[in-house]
Amino acid sequence: MAFDTELADRLRARLSAQPGVSEKRMFGGLAFLVDGHLAVAAGNHGGLLLRADPAVLTELLEDPRISTSVMGDRTMRGWLHVEADESVSDDDLHGWVDGAAAYARSLPARRR
Repeated sequence: MAFDTELADRLRARLSAQPGVSEKRMFGGLAFLVDGHLAVAAGNHGGLLLRADPAVLTELLEDPRISTSVMGDRTMRGWLHVEADESVSDDDLHGWVDGAAAYARSLPARRR
Protein backbone atom coordinates (compact mmCIF):
# COMPACT_ATOMS: atom_id res chain seq x y z
CA MET A 1 0.00 0.00 0.00
CA ALA A 2 1.30 3.46 -0.85
CA PHE A 3 1.28 6.33 1.61
CA ASP A 4 -1.73 8.63 1.82
CA THR A 5 -0.87 11.63 -0.39
CA GLU A 6 -3.62 13.76 1.17
CA LEU A 7 -2.15 13.13 4.62
CA ALA A 8 1.32 13.96 3.26
CA ASP A 9 -0.07 17.23 1.90
CA ARG A 10 -1.56 18.06 5.30
CA LEU A 11 1.79 17.35 6.97
CA ARG A 12 3.63 19.44 4.38
CA ALA A 13 1.21 22.34 4.89
CA ARG A 14 1.88 22.27 8.63
CA LEU A 15 5.65 21.81 8.52
CA SER A 16 7.00 23.37 5.33
CA ALA A 17 7.34 26.92 6.71
CA GLN A 18 9.24 25.76 9.79
CA PRO A 19 13.04 26.01 9.79
CA GLY A 20 15.09 22.84 9.44
CA VAL A 21 12.30 20.73 7.92
CA SER A 22 12.98 18.43 4.97
CA GLU A 23 11.06 15.66 3.23
CA LYS A 24 12.43 12.26 2.36
CA ARG A 25 10.90 9.06 1.06
CA MET A 26 11.59 6.41 3.69
CA PHE A 27 10.19 2.98 4.51
CA GLY A 28 7.71 3.25 1.63
CA GLY A 29 6.23 6.45 3.05
CA LEU A 30 6.99 10.15 3.03
CA ALA A 31 8.94 11.28 6.08
CA PHE A 32 9.39 14.78 7.45
CA LEU A 33 12.67 15.38 9.21
CA VAL A 34 13.33 18.22 11.61
CA ASP A 35 16.99 19.18 11.93
CA GLY A 36 17.86 15.79 10.45
CA HIS A 37 15.70 13.77 12.87
CA LEU A 38 12.68 11.88 11.61
CA ALA A 39 9.66 13.46 13.31
CA VAL A 40 6.59 12.28 11.45
CA ALA A 41 5.69 10.38 8.28
CA ALA A 42 2.75 9.46 6.13
CA GLY A 43 3.23 5.72 6.51
CA ASN A 44 3.14 3.11 3.77
CA HIS A 45 0.41 1.17 5.59
CA GLY A 46 -1.82 4.19 5.93
CA GLY A 47 -1.93 6.53 8.84
CA LEU A 48 0.78 8.48 10.53
CA LEU A 49 4.11 7.39 11.96
CA LEU A 50 4.79 9.73 14.85
CA ARG A 51 7.88 10.26 17.00
CA ALA A 52 6.77 10.75 20.58
CA ASP A 53 8.36 12.44 23.54
CA PRO A 54 8.62 9.76 26.26
CA ALA A 55 7.12 12.25 28.72
CA VAL A 56 3.77 12.21 26.87
CA LEU A 57 3.80 8.68 25.44
CA THR A 58 1.34 7.24 27.97
CA GLU A 59 -1.03 10.16 27.53
CA LEU A 60 -0.97 9.84 23.73
CA LEU A 61 -1.68 6.10 23.95
CA GLU A 62 -4.96 6.85 25.73
CA ASP A 63 -6.37 8.02 22.38
CA PRO A 64 -8.01 4.99 20.70
CA ARG A 65 -6.63 6.10 17.30
CA ILE A 66 -3.05 5.75 18.55
CA SER A 67 -1.01 2.60 19.12
CA THR A 68 2.63 1.67 19.50
CA SER A 69 4.28 1.35 16.10
CA VAL A 70 5.41 -2.08 14.98
CA MET A 71 7.80 -2.75 12.08
CA GLY A 72 7.93 -6.38 11.10
CA ASP A 73 7.87 -8.14 14.45
CA ARG A 74 9.61 -5.33 16.38
CA THR A 75 7.83 -2.86 18.62
CA MET A 76 9.38 0.52 17.95
CA ARG A 77 10.04 2.30 21.24
CA GLY A 78 9.13 5.97 21.09
CA TRP A 79 7.21 5.63 17.84
CA LEU A 80 3.45 5.62 17.44
CA HIS A 81 1.03 4.71 14.69
CA VAL A 82 -1.94 7.04 14.36
CA GLU A 83 -5.05 6.15 12.39
CA ALA A 84 -5.11 9.50 10.62
CA ASP A 85 -7.44 9.90 7.69
CA GLU A 86 -9.48 12.82 6.38
CA SER A 87 -11.80 12.53 9.39
CA VAL A 88 -9.01 13.60 11.78
CA SER A 89 -9.41 17.26 12.66
CA ASP A 90 -6.71 19.77 11.84
CA ASP A 91 -6.45 20.58 15.56
CA ASP A 92 -5.67 16.95 16.43
CA LEU A 93 -3.24 16.55 13.54
CA HIS A 94 -1.48 19.84 14.34
CA GLY A 95 -1.11 18.85 17.99
CA TRP A 96 0.51 15.53 17.11
CA VAL A 97 2.74 17.02 14.42
CA ASP A 98 3.82 20.00 16.52
CA GLY A 99 4.66 17.72 19.44
CA ALA A 100 6.72 15.41 17.23
CA ALA A 101 8.56 18.34 15.64
CA ALA A 102 9.29 19.90 19.04
CA TYR A 103 10.64 16.60 20.35
CA ALA A 104 12.83 16.12 17.25
CA ARG A 105 14.24 19.63 17.76
CA SER A 106 15.12 18.75 21.36
CA LEU A 107 17.36 15.86 20.30
CA PRO A 108 21.14 16.26 20.00
CA ALA A 109 22.37 17.62 16.69
CA ARG A 110 22.94 15.03 13.97
CA ARG A 111 26.47 14.56 12.69
CA ARG A 112 26.74 15.24 8.99
